[in-house]
Formats: sequence, structure tokens, C-alpha cells
Amino acid sequence: MCGIVGAVSRRNIVPVLVQGLQRLEYRGYDSCGLAIHANIGLVRSRSTARVAELLAQVQTDSTQGGTGIAHTRWATHGAPAVHNAHPHFSHGTGADKPARVALVHNGIIENHDELRARLQARGYVFASQTDTEVIAHLIDSIYDGDLFAAVLAATQQLTGAFAVAVMHKDEPHRVVGARSGSPLILGVGQPQAGQANADGEHFLASDAMALAGVTDQIVYLEEGDLVDLQLGKYWITDRAGKPVQRTVRTVHAHSGAAELGPYRHYMQKEIFEQPRAIADTLEGVEAITPELFEAVNLPPPGQGAHATFKAIDSVLILACGTSYYSGCAAKYWLEDIAGIPTQVEVASEYRYRTSVPNPRQLIVTITQSGETADTLAALRHAQSLGHTHTLTICNVATSAMVRECKLAYVTRAGVEIGVASTKAFTTQLAGLFLLTLALAQAKGRLSAEQEAAHLKAMRHLPVALQAVLALEPQIMAWADDFARMDNALFLGRGLHYPIALEGALKLKEISYIHAEAYPAGELKHGPLALVTSAMPVVTVAPNDALLEKLKSNMQEVRARGGVLYVLADADTRIDSSEGVNVIRLPEHYGHLSPLLHVVPLQLLAYHTACARGTDVDKPRNLAKSVTVE
Repeated sequence: MCGIVGAVSRRNIVPVLVQGLQRLEYRGYDSCGLAIHANIGLVRSRSTARVAELLAQVQTDSTQGGTGIAHTRWATHGAPAVHNAHPHFSHGTGADKPARVALVHNGIIENHDELRARLQARGYVFASQTDTEVIAHLIDSIYDGDLFAAVLAATQQLTGAFAVAVMHKDEPHRVVGARSGSPLILGVGQPQAGQANADGEHFLASDAMALAGVTDQIVYLEEGDLVDLQLGKYWITDRAGKPVQRTVRTVHAHSGAAELGPYRHYMQKEIFEQPRAIADTLEGVEAITPELFEAVNLPPPGQGAHATFKAIDSVLILACGTSYYSGCAAKYWLEDIAGIPTQVEVASEYRYRTSVPNPRQLIVTITQSGETADTLAALRHAQSLGHTHTLTICNVATSAMVRECKLAYVTRAGVEIGVASTKAFTTQLAGLFLLTLALAQAKGRLSAEQEAAHLKAMRHLPVALQAVLALEPQIMAWADDFARMDNALFLGRGLHYPIALEGALKLKEISYIHAEAYPAGELKHGPLALVTSAMPVVTVAPNDALLEKLKSNMQEVRARGGVLYVLADADTRIDSSEGVNVIRLPEHYGHLSPLLHVVPLQLLAYHTACARGTDVDKPRNLAKSVTVE
């Protein structure tokens, strides 16, 4: 959510800033802007259109400079409007004076009202409704010739989450950054820090992808860090201003992963990348061992995966949105296959209730980006309660979540541009199934024969997924029906209820059709009142132990005039008839069936959105990486 790019250089840095914003567009945004330290002082351009419009503005205005900051904004405080777009300026206590401070910000400042009142009493005039402008004026009110000192003092007065990049008109080759609760990275100009480089340049960004092709030398700033960028040098301190050393890592963030290729939208591309993504996620998995979960973040001696899996007696999964639904599916696996009691909680709710800590419980977080604010906060809350066994299923090896958990399984979905998650979800399921098998093994519930059978089934997943993707033409026919509807109901039972939830979420996210999901057995306890011919009912119908129960639920729908759209396995003996539309999946896949059944639901949402003409990859009001609470 939101994107920051900043730079200090001797060359014209505007093209780098704009390119960085373009690479962060996948996060979702409703306005964008940049500010440059030019010969005449601080100048800026802002737009509520796409970054391409911002580029046209700066080209028309011939905006150039070696020091600058840029931003894509997802509105929290204040409507999406040019006056609320970043960067924000402070002109001091005279609005007609030249701008003195320019600032961009990700996050939310919780005490902005108090600070605003104090600054207004001192004569500061506010031009926006944002919490961000408060920070710019606060820094200006403190500034006494040293921008770093002013930012350090200002951040100590802020309550909430923030990542900021700041410039001052009196210091033309300096950008100061700070982070607390929101991600921020330093890009070290080539070659390494401490040595000269051609342009003396260094960079800031909220995501390494923004700097792809510019530098691959990345420093992940830690919680509370401040960084001072100047020509040919930089330094980092903690929140108290004490100098600290942070590791410079080589990170290859390939911008080519974001190329659309022959597909109409990124979401379509990412749906069809799932066979490859699953294959990549399972690459190198030759056997089920605890060490699979130590590949990234080696824990202290005696606290590795083997010892952890032996010690734990239950699992608590914390996640949000699509990741939460993958955790709901994993609960069925963990209790059925591994015999381990499992809870799944919405991360944003967990830390705001009184819970009963269990030091023998394994905390599992699930997050695509590894920077989801609610999930990170939930993890830290669990740790504060004494939970020491922590593991994450995550798509980004260098993320805060991977760094803060003792154990990790990094999926290899690759960059996901579409806001509606697809390949990240299925690779999460693959990682969670491996975790289930590893815990089952540790608890003595997985024989060698069972392990071999499960691994064989997992290796066949890419081929099975290709067969499901071949059903796209049939699903497009369904989408034509759904595009005319305003509501939809999704039903599933057991392991496939979370898949029904995910299908409903996808439809509402990108087509703006109101959709709900229920366990099919709950139909008669309320939702049946909504069923009419204008309420399509999507039913996930694998050939499992609950199939006959599900057929009874389907009859309840038909008896009320409802129209069914059934995703059935080949051998379920459910046939198309009046009011019953059936698409047959090529094969039944047992425990791994959710990975196959979710794909038609993704395609249904995608093609329905296309038929309705919505912005598939950037749905309204949503962002890809949610780094605010």
C-alpha cells in the first residue's frame, strides 16, 4: 500500500523516480507525485491519474534535478484529490513563501489531530486533510540547519506507523528517511558503500522492485531506523540517533517479471502462471524434513524446526484476507493429517482481544508480501505474550516477516501484480501442505508410504492445474451470466468451504458483485431466504465424503428456483439440467483438491470482471500491499 522512491545523485534523477513509481503501481494507488530539488528550489508535480500522466507533466515542465522524492498514495485521511496527494510541502508559517520541506509518507499517524492543533496555534496553514502534512510542518517547526536532527526529533513525537522520505530547500543534496511500522529500504549506489561511485548516488524505496536495474545493493532498514543520504555517503541510526550497522544484501529484483506479455491483464497472466509457480515452490523438495523450514532464517542452536516441531502441541494461524482463507484450509489438513489442534484467527482482530497464551503453540503467519501491517502486529503481540515458536509462509524472502520469525517457508510465486491474489494463494496452500506433512512426521503420524504418496501427488499438481486451466472457455460462458447479476452465493463443505470463501472474495474484489460464501449445511439457517433465480449459487462439489450431503443442499436451492453453477469432479454423477450448470474438473485430487477447485473460481471472477468492464488489476478502493492498520 503506497510506494516511496527517493534519490540523491549528480545526474537528473527524475526518470529513475518515475520508473520506480511505475514498478510500484501493482500495489494500488489513487494519486501520485514527485518533488525535485531544482535550481529554483523545491518543485513538485502531482496527479490523481496514473503515473503515465505524472510523467507527461514532468516532461512538459522540463522538471530536472539530482535530488528528489516520489510517491504513490492510497487514500486514508482525505479523499483522492491533488491537494491530498504526496509529496506534501511546508512553507513555514507563511503559505506564500517558497516551500521549505518536502515529504512523502506511508502509514498512519494516530496523533495527527493533536499535532495539527499545536502547529495551527503556531501559525502553520494546512492545505490538505491528510495526516502526512502534519509531519512536514512538524519537521519545519523543529528545523535548525540540520535536516537529520529535525527528522529524528520529529519522529520521536509521532504515534502510529510511518515510513518517510524528506528533503529541505537549504540542503540540496540530502534526503533523510525513517521507518516505524512501515517498510523502507536503502539502495546503495554502485559500487559498495564507502567507495566512490560515478554519480555519488543512493536511493530510498518501499520495495526493492522499485530500484530494479538501478542498484541491487539493498539495506533493509529495521524498526525505528533513520537513514541519511548524501552524495557519496550514507549513515544509519536507531530511533535514539545512535549509529548502527545494517547488512548490505545483493537482491535481484527483476523488473521483467512485471511484463504483461500476451495476456490482457496481469491477473489473467498470474492465473496461468500457477503451474509454474507451484513447480517452483516445490523445487528441491525431495523428502519431508523439518529442515525445509530453515532454508531462509536459520534459528539459534537448539531452536530449529526439528526441535520446534517436537515441542509444539497446537497451531495458531494468523493472517488477513486471501491468506486467512489459505489458513482456514490448512486447519483441516493439520487436524486430519497431523492430528494437531489448530486455530485460525484474523490478524487484525487477534491482538485486540484477551487470549490465553500457550508457550507450546506454534504461531504460523501467512502473508504474500511479508509486510502486511496487521499480520506483523499480530506476530509481535504473540511474541509479547511469550510465544517463542514462530513460523511464516511468505512469498518474499527478504521481508520483515521472514526476518522476525524463527522459521520460514518461502514460496516462489514470483512477483504478483494484480491486486486480487491468485498464484500467491495456491503457493501458500502448497507451503502449508508441506508444513502439515512435516508436523505429521514429527508427531509420528506419517509413514514412509504416505509421505511418498503425498509427494507424488504434489509433483503432479502442475500437470493437473494445466488441465483445469483448459476449462477456461466453459467458465467464460458462465461469466456472461454472472456479469448481469448483482449478487451471488458460494457454497462449499469441509475442506472446500474456505475455497468457496476465496471464490466469493475474488468475485467481489474485481467485479464489484456482492458475493457471500457459506458452509452448504448452513444454507437452511438463513441464506436460503435470499435464493431466487436472480441469485446464482456457485457450488464446489468434489467427490469426497460430504458429496451426498452437498447434493441435498443443492436440491434445497433448486426447490426455491435458484440456479446452480457446479464445479464437480468427473465422477460425482452430477449432470447439467434446467437450472443446473456443471463444469467437470478432470480428476479428483483428495487432500490437494482445493488447489484445483480454486482455479475455476479465479477464472470466473476474472472473466466476469472483464465482461462488466471493471479495472481488473487495480480494483477501486483496494491496494496490493496493505502496510497500514
